[in-house]
Amino acid sequence: MSIFYIGIGLAHFIIPDNFIILIPPSFPSPIILVYVSGFFEILFGVLLLIKKFRFYAGVGLILLLIAVFPANIFLYINQEVREAYGVISQEQALVRMFFQLPLVLIAYWHSRITEPIWFSYLCGAVSIPTIIYFINLLF
Repeated sequence: MSIFYIGIGLAHFIIPDNFIILIPPSFPSPIILVYVSGFFEILFGVLLLIKKFRFYAGVGLILLLIAVFPANIFLYINQEVREAYGVISQEQALVRMFFQLPLVLIAYWHSRITEPIWFSYLCGAVSIPTIIYFINLLF
């Protein structure tokens, strides 16, 4: 997950236009929001690697995923944005919204100091298709 978040965070700086189009027009300073969210994705991705800071990274990621959720709603309801983003259907945008839930679950898992083994297996199993789904969106 660290590599995933660091990679997505870097993409915010390398190809910011891909993220700017997802920001609803009522939000101020889209480019700044893209850079700030990218910074925090990189930061929390790095902090996931350090056991001492994993709890904070997990909580931060949960808050970040909630904060960026309006972009997913905007993508779902706006056909022009879906076409500009890469011609994805409304159904695909809906699926993307639901993939936020596994990301929150996995971030919560990372924030835990101890957890039942079944929860670790569940989160490990959920993380594989989630990562594959989001990597496919990039290419």
